[in-house]
Amino acid sequence: MELHVKREHSSGGQYPDRARMLISCPDGPGIVAAVSHFLYQHGANIVQSDQYTMDPDGGMFFMRVEFDLPKLDERLEEVRTIFGGVAERFKMNWQIFNVSHKKRLAIFVSKEDHCLVELLWQWQAGDLDADIALVVSNHTDMQAYVESFGIPFHHIPVTADTKEAAEKRQLEVIGDDIDVIILARYMQIISPSFIEHYRHRIINIHHSFLPAFVGGKPYAQAYQRGVKIIGATAHYVTEELDGGPIIEQDVQRVSHSDDVNELKRIGRTIERVVLARAVKWHIEDRILVHHNKTVVFN
Repeated sequence: MELHVKREHSSGGQYPDRARMLISCPDGPGIVAAVSHFLYQHGANIVQSDQYTMDPDGGMFFMRVEFDLPKLDERLEEVRTIFGGVAERFKMNWQIFNVSHKKRLAIFVSKEDHCLVELLWQWQAGDLDADIALVVSNHTDMQAYVESFGIPFHHIPVTADTKEAAEKRQLEVIGDDIDVIILARYMQIISPSFIEHYRHRIINIHHSFLPAFVGGKPYAQAYQRGVKIIGATAHYVTEELDGGPIIEQDVQRVSHSDDVNELKRIGRTIERVVLARAVKWHIEDRILVHHNKTVVFN
């Protein structure tokens, strides 16, 4: 049976002249004033602004600003160029995004479907304001389901002997216009060379409340330790296994009567919610990475 997907109107469609600015720089006086004055000078109207400083004495400063700018598409590159002078004065790392230009997602999945299903449900409902460009899997279990949404599905098997060739093929099917890769219970370790292509743009869901129970079979590890809470962690992928900057976490209480299978059942609900939150915050430009930590304006 063919599934006809109905998409709701996105925030980008409602606000075609809206942009977001992300800034990180050494803290000091005048940053907020300089950014606000620059936007005022160019006729922009700030609709939301969030700031955070790690330490008022010599720490880092982080800022997220949403603003409306008439004829944004025509003027954005000029605004970026001129803002470079302000950024240089304060030694900023910065980006400006056009909200109406949706981010393109690639989802990687293996056999377990719960995280993928949650993302597709939220995308179908319009709660994920992005385009799911394709799904990549080392198994065919989810092919028919994914294709029922009209989303391309690419089956790329992976073995220890073919991993390098498989990753090369994955990069080929992804192409050059993917903004973020989501590992929705994709049970393969990503190589350092692949990570380098998408630094802080690969989001993984780990079925444990990190830093506890890193690596494989965390629910079995948790059961053996007799834990009283289990959780899940969404994080950016780095070369350190399950050691990248944490985006979101959640937990639920369990008891001595819960066996490993029950822990897995409870954990699946936590995983799907935590991953969906992390993806939503990423595509809404709410995350700034500093070293191995994140600042999340949510």
